[in-house]
Amino acid sequence: MSMAEAQAALAAWGPADVVRLIKDRENAVFEVRLATGVRAALRLHRSGYQSTDAIRSELWWMGALADRGFPAPRPLPAAGGVLVAEREGERAASLLEWVEGAPIGAGGVALVGTPGEIAQRHRALGALVARLHAVTDRLARPAWFTRPAWDADAFLGAEPFWGPFWRNPALSRSEAELLLQARATARQALSELEASGADMGLIHADLLRENVMQRPDGSLALIDFDDCGPGFRLYDLATALSQSVGEPGLADRAEALLEGYAADRAPGAGAAAALPLLLMLRLCAACGWQVPRAGGDRARLRRVAVLAVAAARGWLHNGGWPAALQE
Repeated sequence: MSMAEAQAALAAWGPADVVRLIKDRENAVFEVRLATGVRAALRLHRSGYQSTDAIRSELWWMGALADRGFPAPRPLPAAGGVLVAEREGERAASLLEWVEGAPIGAGGVALVGTPGEIAQRHRALGALVARLHAVTDRLARPAWFTRPAWDADAFLGAEPFWGPFWRNPALSRSEAELLLQARATARQALSELEASGADMGLIHADLLRENVMQRPDGSLALIDFDDCGPGFRLYDLATALSQSVGEPGLADRAEALLEGYAADRAPGAGAAAALPLLLMLRLCAACGWQVPRAGGDRARLRRVAVLAVAAARGWLHNGGWPAALQE
């Protein structure tokens, strides 16, 4: 994705300059500076991933959250007041307020701090997620609002939303069979979780460390709502744990997240037992997500496969946390 393409898309917002490319994954994200001197984030959305209406719905949710004081980036309308700018044959574009601060961490890099400091950070994140869900439940969504659901079919169907994870080419035959066993067993477990009255509603669905910003005053904010949709509320906590697999203290971090969440919102009966299941689903989904994106990089495919297998093995054995990683 070139700077020239970003500059052309940015024209929908009037005079402005592209400063740098921040990342190029599902979306290409650029730092830009408006003619007023204001910093903003320009997103060029990956073609075919989300519909225009789904992108508009995501932006509506972020704007509604920001209007109610929740720390999420507010969308900035283009000419004519549209939130999604489209050009023939080009990626759809959107512009967001800049969120000051830095991510709390990154995948593949161990969190810094003492165990107590890391636990406190997870409590703060749990409280923020509880607030996200509480504020969301008070919103009246427009009739046109649409987002893909994170339901059993999205994770476990014949064609999961992020791809058939059991076909990751870096899996051995026995590992693929293990994931298929977990897939079959997890569908019934999800049905039981839903029947138990588990809290469901709109979720962020991608609370990786890179999407949790620590602002200059020390408070946390959320960015990158690109995968949001209706689903199990506890899935947001499971996703926040997904990059801790293989690091010490996973169970302690889960406990801290739940403590922070429960201080402001009841996580529901059986929440602690549900987290390993939802964590496994996240890691299996990532195992499928990488396949069309890794460009044949077997080492990259193997990293996500190892995590999915460890999670499946741990959960199938008494519903536990991921087993020891086996490269």
